[in-house]
Amino acid sequence: MKQILLQEKYPIYALEVNKNETRFTDAESIIAYLKECINAHEIARYIGEFDHLAHTQALPNGQIAEGIESAKHILFCFGSKLPEPHVMAVRPRSIGVVDQGDRFTVTYLEAPMPPANEAMERWVKAIIEQPTPVAA
Repeated sequence: MKQILLQEKYPIYALEVNKNETRFTDAESIIAYLKECINAHEIARYIGEFDHLAHTQALPNGQIAEGIESAKHILFCFGSKLPEPHVMAVRPRSIGVVDQGDRFTVTYLEAPMPPANEAMERWVKAIIEQPTPVAA
């Protein structure tokens, strides 16, 4: 997992996973897994899904980078407090899943709440298939 400053202002986390490194075969199966993670979390709440590729394809001047076969977001919220109105600007959260044929790229914006970042990092890192230890 890499931490990147996108466009010199957005702190994001990105994980590229070759398809031979994961049990998932498509973006939909990763989104389904992430929905299970969200639903099992004591604070997070599932909101919905957004097909970014379909949206962009439907625009008269939509542009899509070569190699993107699927691009979906899962939307959810970790908000446990509303201390003031401006906190709404950083909610809800989303994780993007892009299928590029031979690999997936999974990204999310850093949250201002460390427990939310820890949960999202744990969920995303678990997309990589962990090798089975070989008995000595």
